Amino acid sequence: MYIMGASGHAKAVIAAVESKGIEINGVLDDNPEIKECLKYPVSTPENFDIAPKSQMLVAIGDNKIREKVVLKLGKKVFYSKVAHSFSWVSEYSNFGEGTVIMAGAIVQPHTEIGKHVIVNTAAVVDHDCLIGDFSHIAPHATLCGGVIVGIGSLIGAGCTVLPGIKIGENCVVGAGATVLRDVLDGEIVYGVVN
Repeated sequence: MYIMGASGHAKAVIAAVESKGIEINGVLDDNPEIKECLKYPVSTPENFDIAPKSQMLVAIGDNKIREKVVLKLGKKVFYSKVAHSFSWVSEYSNFGEGTVIMAGAIVQPHTEIGKHVIVNTAAVVDHDCLIGDFSHIAPHATLCGGVIVGIGSLIGAGCTVLPGIKIGENCVVGAGATVLRDVLDGEIVYGVVN
């Protein structure tokens, strides 16, 4: 498997991949100043020949940049998915290609998680949630039952989203927020959202 990106987020992705015993064939980043990520040498994509149809995870924390990289790579690669061996994902839930579920995260039954999503460290996604592609559920965020998160949205660290709430597309819910009402597309909210 190849890892695209060599930032701090990539280190957490590598840890998740390693926890499953999956071999990492290379780490790629467009910044030539980055020479190593954890124990892996980093190459720039143009200086590295990726085998056709290779497995890859795009390890970039920023939702918009992650989406741009995925669109640029197109069908040159297959996107893997991984749930850290110290996470818990219900057998009755699904998550899409390119998605990474980090250590300590919990995903309860009948939850559908889209493509290229980050469910970060110790996040809780309760039953019957729906999370759109290219979203990020940050560390220690809690989505109660039946929450919908739109494409490209960020649910900040330590947030609590109450049951049945809908978060629109491309929203930002600030760290530590408590969300008591639906959030409209593109909205940025923080604190007690009512």
